[in-house]
Amino acid sequence: MQEQTKSHSFIFPKSSTGVDGLDEITNGGFPKGRPTLICGGAGCGKTLLSMQFLIKGITDYNEPGVFMSFEEPSDDLTLNVKSLGFDLEKLKKSKKLIVDHVRVERSEIEEAGEYDLDGLFIRLGHAIDSIKAKRVVLDTIESLFAGLDNQAILRAELRRLFSWLKQKGVTAVITGERGEATLTRQGLEEYVSDCVIVLDHRVTEQVSTRRLRIIKYRGSTHGTNEYPFLIDENGISVLPITSLKLNNEVSSEIVSSGLEGLDGMFEGGGFYRGSNILVSGTAGTAKTTIACYFATQQCKNKERTVYFAFEESPQQLVRNMKSVGVDLQKFLDNGTLQIHSSRPSLNGLELHLLTLRKLIKEFKPTTIIIDPISNLITVGSEHEVKSMLVRLIDMLKVNNITALFTSLNKQTENFRPDLAEESVSSLVDTWISVRDMEGIGERNRGVFIIKSRGMGHSNQVREFIITNKGIELLDVELGPQGILTGSARKSYQFKKAMSDIKLQNEISRKDREIERKRKVLQANIEALRNEFESAEEELSILKATELLHEKLSSNRKKE
Repeated sequence: MQEQTKSHSFIFPKSSTGVDGLDEITNGGFPKGRPTLICGGAGCGKTLLSMQFLIKGITDYNEPGVFMSFEEPSDDLTLNVKSLGFDLEKLKKSKKLIVDHVRVERSEIEEAGEYDLDGLFIRLGHAIDSIKAKRVVLDTIESLFAGLDNQAILRAELRRLFSWLKQKGVTAVITGERGEATLTRQGLEEYVSDCVIVLDHRVTEQVSTRRLRIIKYRGSTHGTNEYPFLIDENGISVLPITSLKLNNEVSSEIVSSGLEGLDGMFEGGGFYRGSNILVSGTAGTAKTTIACYFATQQCKNKERTVYFAFEESPQQLVRNMKSVGVDLQKFLDNGTLQIHSSRPSLNGLELHLLTLRKLIKEFKPTTIIIDPISNLITVGSEHEVKSMLVRLIDMLKVNNITALFTSLNKQTENFRPDLAEESVSSLVDTWISVRDMEGIGERNRGVFIIKSRGMGHSNQVREFIITNKGIELLDVELGPQGILTGSARKSYQFKKAMSDIKLQNEISRKDREIERKRKVLQANIEALRNEFESAEEELSILKATELLHEKLSSNRKKE
């Protein structure tokens, strides 16, 4: 039991790469005290990746490093990486970095007797010992053996070099060029290295994408897929694509769509925080306007929002939204809103995803809008688009970001969902459809909710209009043949108003007639009452006369 506990608690020693995303793929970094081989063709980023590993080790982990170049002079290296914010001269002066250029010319090499790397070991060993280096980079190893034709000597010295680096206890990165049928030109480095990473730079339909793959990693688990990476002003960033576990936190908090009428179609009065919303429809159905209303509402609530626009520039979007009463400029000015506009073909699908990942890390938004996702189809195949959208939604859910996507549908008769719609509709939590409702020579807009996970919602199609005051959802009007829109609605409302007026007039006429009859009835009652009182008075007189006669008769009899 104790031995099992010890084996489970063992942590493989690793050195952090300092490359965003690469530590996640390697489960901690490169093997500590062992050599790692980075190979690839020209322009893949081998030198930059190894330099970033070295510099981040110095700045973030206080591990001095030695960079030995066999191709580029020290001055050229210093200048090349300065644009990425890496100041090599400062690190050299602080005795944390040594950059050494070993010039190897094939014309000056003559194989005479035994050839070995003892001179290199002495030079490299002195550099390591002088600053107590923990990290070493050799760039590129092919240049070191460029003048050798004796394969036996070459292979023996390669093995000795890797063994010597292990004995020194340094975490070494060796770069190499791709061979025709092997990972490297010599075909041996990948076998003696403890970790092998291949960089690839490919162009598909005129869109270039750099990818990284870990071929092997002795003693450690690692990601085995191809991972896209980006080179920008901050260096290299790698996009992990295997973090697809469905264990993200959820929230019951409700966020408003920014449209009172649309909120009223949901029992909860809006969307769940951290959910994904798809607004799909044909051209001209106000998808972008709905997205901007949502962005405005979130910014009013002081929620950081990022808006990706693939069809309009920020200036055009701000101007257009002003015509419907939406002021985006004030939120751009106070920093709660960022608008990023570009054509989808600017980058491949993975690089768009990587850009979004970097924005999430730097800006920390709570809301993201992508308008429209259907444009991404132009830069990828069906499989690539589906894969990218799955990774995108999972990444947003992991960060509990409320996301709204718009998708452009084609005007078809069979209502079959488009590729982007089909790819994302089963993944999103809420699906809102906006569509044209044509009839009687006019075009009207309608909105309805196809689904909303975890929340009751209206099943009605609500007509809405767009004015200079914004979007207004109209009350449902039911006619003999169903829901009425546009002129049919107005005609029905006019007829209904006329019918109400006629009914009111009829009621007034009946009221007057009843009043007249009431007065006649009261007059008749009064006449009958007077007649009754007269008859009653006459009867009283007759009774009094009769009583008087009786008294007179009785008096006479007594006399």
